Amino acid sequence: MLHSLRFGLRVFAFLVNTVVCWIFFEFNLLFVGKRNRIRVINRWVPRWAGINLWIFGVHVEAHSHSDDSGKLVHGCDEDGRGRIFIANHRSGMDIPVVLATVEAHCISRHDVASWPVIGFGARRIGTLFVDRTSRRSGAAVLKEVAHVVERGEAVAMFPEGTAYPGDEVRPFHNGAFNAARRSDSQILPMGIAYDNDAAYFEAESFMAHIKRIAGLKQLRVAVEIGAPLEYEGLQTAEIKDLAHQRVQDLVNQARARLQDR
Repeated sequence: MLHSLRFGLRVFAFLVNTVVCWIFFEFNLLFVGKRNRIRVINRWVPRWAGINLWIFGVHVEAHSHSDDSGKLVHGCDEDGRGRIFIANHRSGMDIPVVLATVEAHCISRHDVASWPVIGFGARRIGTLFVDRTSRRSGAAVLKEVAHVVERGEAVAMFPEGTAYPGDEVRPFHNGAFNAARRSDSQILPMGIAYDNDAAYFEAESFMAHIKRIAGLKQLRVAVEIGAPLEYEGLQTAEIKDLAHQRVQDLVNQARARLQDR
């Protein structure tokens, strides 16, 4: 009964927070104009994500390679070019965790675009959608990534392609690294680890997954954000191997941080 009550209250609070942040987001856009759209997105999306994490009892411990731990990692480099963030994928909470720690647009599965409320809101903030069963869709989203980077905005990607349990980082797909080479953007690796196996997305419906997480009293997640990869002169396969090892190292660091507490 407590589990069901906690789930119901958290879903209700999530919807309220989504509507309230959406309203403020739209009003903010009216006053700043389209040229400053990304500033509004980077102001309200992390707030929305952070509040929702708090609602669901998720405590994020984020650490960056820079001295700005605890602050949002900028979505562009010193030259104003957008970055590509890559991370291991473990949970339905990964996206709000990423959005609360870095300034980036996420890539989501294509069916999310049609979800009530969430789908429309995701499109408004610049989420990119991909049908993983379609090569044409994959190619199209890579072109979108290049356009986003050229605008000085960042994209967060999960190169494993889907969510897996545990800390072992599964083989990466080429997409993120082809996009980085084409757009000449920085690649920043991220490692994510949860303190409870209940956070993992198993072979289940998304609603069943979220219901299990929402029933937890609290959940801790550690996020390690590494330095940009040095990949000049490397081929896609070499970049992919380098990125895979770096993400695995960061996941191990995140796990160690959780175990130290």
